[in-house]
Amino acid sequence: MKLITAMIQPTKLQDVKDALYEANVTKMTVSNALGCGQQRGYDESYRGVVKEVHLLKKIRIDIAVNEEFVDATVAAIIRGAHTGHIGDGKIFITELAEVIRIRTSERGSLAIG
Repeated sequence: MKLITAMIQPTKLQDVKDALYEANVTKMTVSNALGCGQQRGYDESYRGVVKEVHLLKKIRIDIAVNEEFVDATVAAIIRGAHTGHIGDGKIFITELAEVIRIRTSERGSLAIG
């Protein structure tokens, strides 16, 4: 079992969701996030005062998958989020020690579904 966490541009969320649905991945958690990488933010002027904005809006997608869905999920995220420009995002894959479905008390790969 793996937890796939993707940080993507807000404008690419619908494209990523569409690509995930095509790959038969429909269970996910989506949340707003702030961060920066190579983009390093930008300068903004407000009433004549220049302000550095270091944290940019991002979307965080968390998806718990069984081993056989890892490659398809990663490929779908890349297909939906790729623009070829700095700021496309990152994908993190981590091991899940245990998953428990609260409703049925199922554990492990059965709980992921």
